[in-house]
Amino acid sequence: MPPIEISQVTSRAERDAFIRFPWRIYARDPAWVPPLLVERKGFLDRAKHPFYQHGDALLFLARSGDEIVGRIMASDDPSYNALHQTNTGCFGMFEAIDDQRVANALFDAATDWLRRLGRNEIMGPIDYSTNYACGLLIDGFQFPPTVLTSHNPSYYGALLEGWGFGKAMDLSAWSLADPAQALTRLRRLATALKKRTDVTIRPAKLADMRGEARRIREIYNQAWRSNWGFVPFTEGEFEFMTRELKPVLIPEFVWLAEIEGNPIGFVLCVPDINAALGKINGRLTTFGLPIGLAKLLYYKSRIKRVRLVALGVLPKYRRNGIAEMLVLRTIEEAMVKRGCVGEASLILESNQLMNRFLEAIGAEKYKTYRIYRRWLDGKRPE
Repeated sequence: MPPIEISQVTSRAERDAFIRFPWRIYARDPAWVPPLLVERKGFLDRAKHPFYQHGDALLFLARSGDEIVGRIMASDDPSYNALHQTNTGCFGMFEAIDDQRVANALFDAATDWLRRLGRNEIMGPIDYSTNYACGLLIDGFQFPPTVLTSHNPSYYGALLEGWGFGKAMDLSAWSLADPAQALTRLRRLATALKKRTDVTIRPAKLADMRGEARRIREIYNQAWRSNWGFVPFTEGEFEFMTRELKPVLIPEFVWLAEIEGNPIGFVLCVPDINAALGKINGRLTTFGLPIGLAKLLYYKSRIKRVRLVALGVLPKYRRNGIAEMLVLRTIEEAMVKRGCVGEASLILESNQLMNRFLEAIGAEKYKTYRIYRRWLDGKRPE
């Protein structure tokens, strides 16, 4: 095999090659869901994505001769380091053939850039920050990824560990294959807890998306602040994500909890649009015709799976059953009434309260993702 050469992505053609490379890796993987090409281009657009207002990232391609054999993103988020008093950079969007030399060359390129920035640790897979897709799948490869989650071949873990990565944190996906059972258990629990607080649970007002997004962002940034790996959403980032999700949002899938008109908690659930994306191979148009869009709309209306993406309650109200009431309403409206099954993800292994809660209502852990880290000089600084 020819030597491995790494180059930074600098042109539109190279960016397109970066985006399209996964089609080679997953050509024979029935569980993979092709991303929407236009969405991936927007995600990597330095002029449009709000991450670049406070952070930076570079893209690299690995070649063997004239053939692309791997890719990686290296990113730097000063906001994360300032909050956690760390000196960490990240890698994400990693894809490679099953060759340790390719993986090593990609990780070396990413860390060379991070060293030049003065960083002493690399962590990932994390696309920009933990507010986006993160984690390497290490268990549950046979299951397709749900919307906004990742998927990868089983050999990736060995490639990361072969370069010297070790575990930083595991995250889980929980299956709610029997929402009716969960509903029965939750109703008893929520009814008992509701007596503690005069709370109102209401669906999101999608006609006031800007206002609702602001309320949810404020709750999120307070409720998640003590979580491992947390970095606050900027206003620009949250607006960007809201625009991306707006076409698939349904009022009965997003709920807010209020006390005396003041928002104190929220739950965000979305239809698993991946079930539809898998039918169009990344394209909304074919030969200039909206064939992919027509397929997307057709299959979107038949989606029978949802993902519970985020749940947040202000710390002072966490023992009042607010989370239970929010999840109860979500299961009632987004799953049971629509005949859907669900997934709750991604749950930190350190979030024992949430993991125990999901287990108590009958959910089953069916996937595990891992975030890896490595100190760039081989050892953790004192």
